[in-house]
Amino acid sequence: MKIVLLESLGISEESLQRRVAPLLQAGHTFEAYPRTSDPDKLAAECAGAQAVMLANMPLPGSVIERCDDLKFIDIAFTGVDHVDLEAARSKGVIASNASGYSTTAVAELTVCMMLSLLRNVSAVESRCRAGQTKDGLVGSELSGKTVGIVGTGAIGLRVAALCHAFGCEVIAYSRTQRTDVPDYIRYVPLDALMALSDIVSLHCPLTEQTRALINEQRLALMKPGALLINAARGGVVDTKALADALESGRLGGAGIDVFDSEPPLAQDHLLLHTPNTLVTPHVAFATAESMELRADIVFDNLNQWMQGHPVRRVL
Repeated sequence: MKIVLLESLGISEESLQRRVAPLLQAGHTFEAYPRTSDPDKLAAECAGAQAVMLANMPLPGSVIERCDDLKFIDIAFTGVDHVDLEAARSKGVIASNASGYSTTAVAELTVCMMLSLLRNVSAVESRCRAGQTKDGLVGSELSGKTVGIVGTGAIGLRVAALCHAFGCEVIAYSRTQRTDVPDYIRYVPLDALMALSDIVSLHCPLTEQTRALINEQRLALMKPGALLINAARGGVVDTKALADALESGRLGGAGIDVFDSEPPLAQDHLLLHTPNTLVTPHVAFATAESMELRADIVFDNLNQWMQGHPVRRVL
């Protein structure tokens, strides 16, 4: 069987080869390539492969349709909106994701953003480096705040647990309410969550139902000075509406790790120029620990599929 890795998994070559060795010993072939957005190059790399691995690089239908031998797409990411699953479905291809690998990493950066915004970390650090004082930049505590969690999957629940440990009241919205959530989480309608929360943290997938879920009308429901954190998907938020809410001073700030396009961003991107906005280039998932766990999951997905028992299926 031919297996192709279309981009780096973020681990060392030694770590990768340790996982590849059993495949080679079993008589399979494994080829790894640097990331590319060239459809023709991607199609050439995938030629003859029964299984392909990738992380968050786009895999368009125009490429999948040219992969006559493809049977399995192993997505080393939680979200799968960057892969044309309809094209894969039409060819009978199975797809699995790596859900769970970044739960801790994303949750920790989310809370980091909350604390950084509340304590004006970026501004006071600049003041300190310039030989100035904190005057006018006294922060606020996370303890006692009402945090609204949109999406109660593994990451949303982990953020809820961390916020609860900080002494927050936690409310949540999900299209599908779970019955196994801790008793410190209270489900409310989305509009109520937007109105009641001091901090709104987004942890839902990007689907047609959630695209622009946080729009001008919902942002207008938020408390003056409230914060919005997005470590989910950029498309869940209407970028222009968020920029306007920040520019007007209606919102107190935002922590944004995901955008309507994948970084690097154009220098005129609206959220690079809004006040009190902490931006990171889609790094919430990326820690040394999460990359190793992701590799474990991806190779387990491959092995389980090869044995006829695919796991973590998204298709």
